[in-house]
Amino acid sequence: MTDASRPPPAPAGLARAVGRWQILGLSINSVVGSGVYLLPATAFALLGPFSVWGVLAAGLTVSLLVLCYAKAASHFEQQGGSALYAHEAFGPFAGFQVGWTIWLTRVATAASLSNGLADAVARFWPVAGTGAGRTAIIAGSLLLLGAINIVGVRQAAQLSLALVFGKLLPLLLFVCIGVFHVDWELALGGPAAGAVDLRSTGEAALLLLFAYAGFENLSVAAGEYQNPRRNVPFALVSMIVLVTIMYAAVQLVAQGTLPSLAASSTPLADAAASFGGEGLALLLTVGAALSILGTSNATLLLGPRFLHTLAVGGHGPRVLARLHPRFRTPDIAIAVQCVAALALALSGSFV
Repeated sequence: MTDASRPPPAPAGLARAVGRWQILGLSINSVVGSGVYLLPATAFALLGPFSVWGVLAAGLTVSLLVLCYAKAASHFEQQGGSALYAHEAFGPFAGFQVGWTIWLTRVATAASLSNGLADAVARFWPVAGTGAGRTAIIAGSLLLLGAINIVGVRQAAQLSLALVFGKLLPLLLFVCIGVFHVDWELALGGPAAGAVDLRSTGEAALLLLFAYAGFENLSVAAGEYQNPRRNVPFALVSMIVLVTIMYAAVQLVAQGTLPSLAASSTPLADAAASFGGEGLALLLTVGAALSILGTSNATLLLGPRFLHTLAVGGHGPRVLARLHPRFRTPDIAIAVQCVAALALALSGSFV
């Protein structure tokens, strides 16, 4: 491959402002969103008591993909992530396809998550469920996160790290309190556990693999990370270990404390209410809202970097390559993603 066809390095104006623990926070926020709060019911409906093992198997499977990304990330310091890797391996056209396709998924994800946030908030503030209240939550979250990301990548990464604690603390309490109330025969099925319906395993596999998705976007902003060739692999490997353990523990407690788990629309809140009262259930509901907000922030931080990278490489409108003269962030790319996601969010729903 000639030097002319290689993606350019990250512009000098991009500051390497994001440290190791902030990168880890971004990786967790990119993966742990609404899924962990809704996953237990659907997984149990499809796999029964074997769902804990399904969660672990999915984590081990995804870890193979994570290791591939970690290895690739150890070779590059510039922006680009998946688009850069595809470009280097298969040429400019493949990089172009991958970059633009992933950006479109980031727009759809941001739109879906903002609707999911309104749904979560509506559980304890009904005004957010319809009309002007719902519009305010959707528009307010997207515009606020967009503004924070324009002001600086450091600020966005710090917010991401704070939201990680906000989303993990309720889950940690759920597991640590709930484990003392688990009915182990209910949780693991015991001798009465029947065989898994093979027709449901494919659907379950897609669901569980989706719950681990998002890690592939982390390296797109490598040009703004400190020592990305070491810190991105560290964040990816640490994330998949932590998330797999957490998902399995949450699934175990949920199915061991809530007999009607498969029929629940808010499985963690319902399970928490059964052993910790309405106070813990409310905390889990707030945690769900913070979890979605954290993933939305990661989406609005990482998604525009695909646009910026493509534009810098000549695969998109040149204006998208602009950096804010003061904040040194790709402000036009961030604004484009924010506006596109807002239009899609207001015309659709979480589903």
